[in-house]
Amino acid sequence: MTKPSLPELLHAAVTAVGGVERPGQVTMAEAVAEAVDDNSHLLVQAGTGTGKSLGYLVPALAHGERVVVATATLALQRQLVERDLPRTVEALHPLLRRRPEFAMLKGRSNYLCLHRLHEGVPQEEEGGLFDQFEAAAPTSKLGQDLLRMRDWSDQTETGDRDDLTPGVSDRAWAQVSVSSRECLGATKCAYGAECFAEAARERAKLADVVVTNHALLAIDAIEGAPVLPQHEVLIVDEAHELVSRVTGVATGELTPGQVNRAVRRAAKLVNEKAADALQTASETFERLMELALPGRLEEIPEDLGYALMALRDAARTVISALGSTRDKSVQDEDSVRKQALAAVESIHDVAERITQGSEYDVVWYERHDRFGASLRVAPLSVSGLLREKLFAERSVVLTSATLKLGGDFNGVGASLGLAPEGTASEDVPQWKGLDVGSPFDYPKQGILYVARHLATPGREGSRGDMMDELADLVEAAGGRTLGLFSSMRAAQAAAEELRGRLDKPILLQGEETLGELIKSFAADPETCLFGTLSLWQGVDVPGASCQLVVMDRIPFPRPDDPLMSARQKAVEEAGGNGFMAVAATHAALLMAQGAGRLVRAMGDRGVVAVLDPRLANARYGSYLRASLPDFWYTTDRNQVRRSLAAIDAVAKADGK
Repeated sequence: MTKPSLPELLHAAVTAVGGVERPGQVTMAEAVAEAVDDNSHLLVQAGTGTGKSLGYLVPALAHGERVVVATATLALQRQLVERDLPRTVEALHPLLRRRPEFAMLKGRSNYLCLHRLHEGVPQEEEGGLFDQFEAAAPTSKLGQDLLRMRDWSDQTETGDRDDLTPGVSDRAWAQVSVSSRECLGATKCAYGAECFAEAARERAKLADVVVTNHALLAIDAIEGAPVLPQHEVLIVDEAHELVSRVTGVATGELTPGQVNRAVRRAAKLVNEKAADALQTASETFERLMELALPGRLEEIPEDLGYALMALRDAARTVISALGSTRDKSVQDEDSVRKQALAAVESIHDVAERITQGSEYDVVWYERHDRFGASLRVAPLSVSGLLREKLFAERSVVLTSATLKLGGDFNGVGASLGLAPEGTASEDVPQWKGLDVGSPFDYPKQGILYVARHLATPGREGSRGDMMDELADLVEAAGGRTLGLFSSMRAAQAAAEELRGRLDKPILLQGEETLGELIKSFAADPETCLFGTLSLWQGVDVPGASCQLVVMDRIPFPRPDDPLMSARQKAVEEAGGNGFMAVAATHAALLMAQGAGRLVRAMGDRGVVAVLDPRLANARYGSYLRASLPDFWYTTDRNQVRRSLAAIDAVAKADGK
């Protein structure tokens, strides 16, 4: 029997998921197959509606080697495992004459821990175990959630938090889950044979396709202990998110509360001298943190340096002592000890890292209204780490609807540790960039409007002219507006102002869960939804409910963002343009994601309005505009109002 061709396989898969074949999808699938066969690397931009999941799944399944697919959002993970993969495998089975297996793998804390569920949470204050079911009143929300999870544990096959519906709060989940550091290990745990996290790992070892997330991919790369099974191909979807997710995993934090918890957990398990030393170091650190002012620490102040060395040394002593003393009065001592060890090791590692003072790290104080001060340390760049850990051993395909910024892939490539496209040398990974376009006719389906007449937004203060413009646009559009704001404060101010001015329902991020907000927004065309940058990623509302996407300003990083400003300065010191490489790239990525919310289907029509004149007037404006979909461009406010009113009238005539 002749081997089926890639177009045949793709056709079968697209038919199975009820999709439509797109030229861009075929081009993408062929490029992915070529990269996998050549063991080379590919960055592929596939616009919304291309069907990029099948564009990489079909060639990956046809290749036959094990593939890891890492994605940023739970929504896409679920879509792959619950919809795309089952149907694709079924459709390809007769052609491939094999049925590839697939599995989902997440970090350990995403799975229900049976030991925690049945034995309770080690309580540092009591020195013994705490039955959270007895302590939480069954009438309280926490008590009800815990009882529901106990029932669910008997029914669930996966123990995966995301399979629990409705979901529970982080606080409730923390009662029944452990981090990898707190885990006793399958061989030492009474529930090891039934462990959900271990079962997920075993399934992943047997699977041809393993679906995971960026965070687990980062842990696998950074911590050196392999979490993912051996694989020949890595596909990173939503690759525009990868650098920030890896940075997040590589960021360390110390807070007084966290240090205090570690002291309490360890106190009963070590000798008095070791416990006192950690207690004293903790108190000194806490006093310093009360005076901490937010901002970057270019050099570690002397008093902080001493406090961190004392913390590090005391933590090291406690870690050594934890291995030798046994306390018969402590119930389930192995679990209590493991939790204490995890807490103290975490403090030791961060204190040690900051004390050593690598030139490649950025250290800063942060202050939070609710949680107080924290001391944070993050890598100046993760590009070297990614180049070394990601591209060395396997073929890597990175894909997203937004990878091409300012007209090429080199900006995103540089953040991933890649040299400019076409650069050839032995120690530089070779890669190719490919833009397969979008099936949408952007110039006909959308307008990019820049409110050139408005005042340039300042750092603070009200923007009365912007509010007037926003109200006029929403009125012209008949509601149907997704407002994307650069800060929560700006989103709240706009919601408050427009609720007073317009007779339209205005939903605000934070007032309900994101899922509920999106459902309400999609259900009623007159409704508007306002939120922050974080909202930009997850909103998928095709049709007449979203015909106006408004951005209040260009989302440059805040000038006082310690990590971004340090990265900018480093580029400048190396002779580059720090503003363009860091701030403009960051803004371009977010704006491209935001603008991508407008056209989600072939029949969608609408306007992306940017209420920041710099997009039209500033020198960098053309770079940012080149990163957005190719909408028809205008700065004519009257033209846009007429267009919005016409789009609204058509939608109303269609009963939408």
